[in-house]
Amino acid sequence: MKFNVASKALYSTLSGVSKVINAKNTISILDNFLLKVVDDSLEITASDSENTLSARLPIKNVEGEGRFCLNARRITDMAKELPDVDVEFEINDNTLATKISFPGGNFDIVALDGDQYPETIETTSAEESLKMVCPATQILNGVENTLFAVGTDEIRPQMMGILWDIKEDGITFVATDTRKLVRYIDRTSAPGITASCIVPVKPSIILKSLLDKEADVNVTISSRSAVFETEDITLNCRFIKGNFPDYNRVIPTNNPYTVTVDRSAILTAVRRVSVCADPGHGLVKFRFTPTRVEMKVDDPNVNSFAHEEVPCDFTGEQMVIGFCSAYLLEIFGILSTSNVILKLADPSRPGVFQPEENAENTDLVVILMPMTVQDF
Repeated sequence: MKFNVASKALYSTLSGVSKVINAKNTISILDNFLLKVVDDSLEITASDSENTLSARLPIKNVEGEGRFCLNARRITDMAKELPDVDVEFEINDNTLATKISFPGGNFDIVALDGDQYPETIETTSAEESLKMVCPATQILNGVENTLFAVGTDEIRPQMMGILWDIKEDGITFVATDTRKLVRYIDRTSAPGITASCIVPVKPSIILKSLLDKEADVNVTISSRSAVFETEDITLNCRFIKGNFPDYNRVIPTNNPYTVTVDRSAILTAVRRVSVCADPGHGLVKFRFTPTRVEMKVDDPNVNSFAHEEVPCDFTGEQMVIGFCSAYLLEIFGILSTSNVILKLADPSRPGVFQPEENAENTDLVVILMPMTVQDF
């Protein structure tokens, strides 16, 4: 078996596919890539037994076809150091001795039999699966707006992923760690199906890093897993088991007081004052008045203190409330409008954060639980 491939395209594909491989695998064969040569295409596959990622790239001067495995770290390191030239792979079909040749040099390694590579994700018949096509931007926006709120507590595994609540007219993406919750509704494309699943963090990050914004994604959903496929990549991931909390019941609908504030101003102010906050909890105290918001933090352990105020428009008389600075920075980071809206009820009830105006066919809401504040 023999073929030629562009070195830079090879390295880009190998480094992208390697994102799915664990640092330590219980099955040693999963430390390898599975490479398949079919016609004028090279398909590179990696897996961690829960997720399987494949990418395809064109090759030329192909002689024969087949499948073989190469150590992922070694072949990626080799490809990284190759000059920007066409590289020739020559694999002995009997011994699997592999020669990688380029102008002025070559690498010699031994491959493994491709038949040893496990089929790690179960297949589902067409009758048991649902299919939809959606633009990559719909998935990317859903992941980017919710990933920061995913829980990390293994006691609540169903919160360690992003809920996809799919309706015929759009997709609702939800994530929560019990302190904060984000709900992002995107109706830019109508799936035409109804389904619900919890996608883990790892495949969500892979989709975020590898999807082309201009691509359309074919999504096949079964009871336990999903397949995301574009012209260049295929990702098969297993869902998180369990029931996601009823997010609609958690989001307050009657917070009577509204704060309108410049996003950039309050973001930079929170970032500055948080330098003096107690790192144990990051509490920032807020005092809202009709025309301004005051922020105060202190850390009695090191006698540090910070105070700042920013203009705002508050519909109430005065309110003192506390929030964690780290969570605020995450929230203000995803609310991209020039002004943000914060709806409040009282110091013990969650605040509702929204952009001043949502993009067409979208709706973004973030809620954050307050921290106990005795006085300002």
